[in-house]
Amino acid sequence: MIHYEVSKGVLNIKIGGELDHSVATTIKERLDKVIRGGGYEMVVFDFSDLQFMDSTGVGLLLGRYKTAKSMAKPVAIFRPSAPVDKVLKVSGIYSIMPKI
Repeated sequence: MIHYEVSKGVLNIKIGGELDHSVATTIKERLDKVIRGGGYEMVVFDFSDLQFMDSTGVGLLLGRYKTAKSMAKPVAIFRPSAPVDKVLKVSGIYSIMPKI
């Protein structure tokens, strides 16, 4: 599941379920279009409903971070579930995308 909306200058992207190789390509294509579309000042990934993320998901997140960064848009992570938070901590993502 993926849902996104712009509210008060923030592109909120909520991803639920599992983020692994089986869904990464579809999600990547959708997110690239949304992020490149503009109309916001910041990107926030809401992972509160995401139950599983593997290294493919981390790679997908890094790629979208690079896209947003090239547009001078900061990226943050909101409410990661416990299993996803563990993966993000181990990967070092929080050094470039803060958890809010």
